[in-house]
Amino acid sequence: MFTATVILSALLALGFAAAALPKVLAQPSAAADADRMGYSATAFRAIGLLELAGAVGVVVGLWFWPLGVAAAGGLLLVCAGAVRAHLSMKDAPKALVPALVFAGVAAAVLITRLASS
Repeated sequence: MFTATVILSALLALGFAAAALPKVLAQPSAAADADRMGYSATAFRAIGLLELAGAVGVVVGLWFWPLGVAAAGGLLLVCAGAVRAHLSMKDAPKALVPALVFAGVAAAVLITRLASS
């Protein structure tokens, strides 16, 4: 079970790090997304920092399981917020796919982390 936890945690951390960096670095595509969704650049950067902290927490949580559980739970909440934001913007259903996939992986990390603790 721990092997599954490691693999899922690595996937989750890599995915969220990739999603967070454009926000944290305020790249033009992230700034455009923030503007379109009605977020300030500062708020969008804060979301990116939360995503990055969650990614780090999931990895460190492989050695300290309570942190892994908290990080995976936090990333699950970030995904819920992303789904809510896309729904409120009336985005196409395909825009929900990344958030839903990340939510599924975060839930799987949470479950396997709890099962192997």
